[in-house]
Amino acid sequence: MVDDGTVYTVSARKVEVLLAVLLVRAGQVVGLEQLMAEIWGEDLPRRATAGLHVYVSQLRKFLARPEQADSPIVTTHAGYMFQLGSDVLDVHEFQRIVADGRRSRREGLLEQAFMQFEKAIGMWRGPALGDQRNGPALTAFAGWAELAKMECAEQLVDCALELGRHREYVGYLYTMTSEHPFREVFYQQLMLALYRSGCRAEALQVYQSARTVLDSEFGLEPCRNLRDLQRAILLGDPQLEAAVA
Repeated sequence: MVDDGTVYTVSARKVEVLLAVLLVRAGQVVGLEQLMAEIWGEDLPRRATAGLHVYVSQLRKFLARPEQADSPIVTTHAGYMFQLGSDVLDVHEFQRIVADGRRSRREGLLEQAFMQFEKAIGMWRGPALGDQRNGPALTAFAGWAELAKMECAEQLVDCALELGRHREYVGYLYTMTSEHPFREVFYQQLMLALYRSGCRAEALQVYQSARTVLDSEFGLEPCRNLRDLQRAILLGDPQLEAAVA
């Protein structure tokens, strides 16, 4: 949590998980049973409900600010709800910037879109929620967030390729194909970036790597887009050349 330039962190893991769940479901009531499942899983302690109330109390103290009369954590008959008020979650800011980037790209403002996607990616500091993915709510949110991050990365590289910045993203795309070996679009982008950088053989080698991975894991051939790109590279299709030198 950042307040007026000062960074605060929760040191107790269970309180940290509680805060994460409430933030993921900000503006919604989260039931006691769901909160306990996120914190303890199926191995509930004998006094889990009392323990939850203690953690909520600790979290309220952590969030308390002199200028803030009411706690952002609201108690209801069904559970607890986190009210953001004027505060902002970084994930919401990420979504807003990505949406701006998509809009800029649709309008043909490639340089602006590129900077917006780059800013959005720059907000990430490791995997979503770190190692807090215990319960179903946090696991689902982390999965969604990681997917949103990959889609943003795809948009960023697409803009870079359209702007002729293929050489700058070869290393980045090698990393992405290594970290996400089943995401075929990263292979496609890497092949194109390599081809435009004068590395035709390396581009074709990337295709073979993708084919090997997909076949060994799933018994599948690369998707049509990858196959078409391989064929175009073999033929030296002039349409593959960068729009900007």
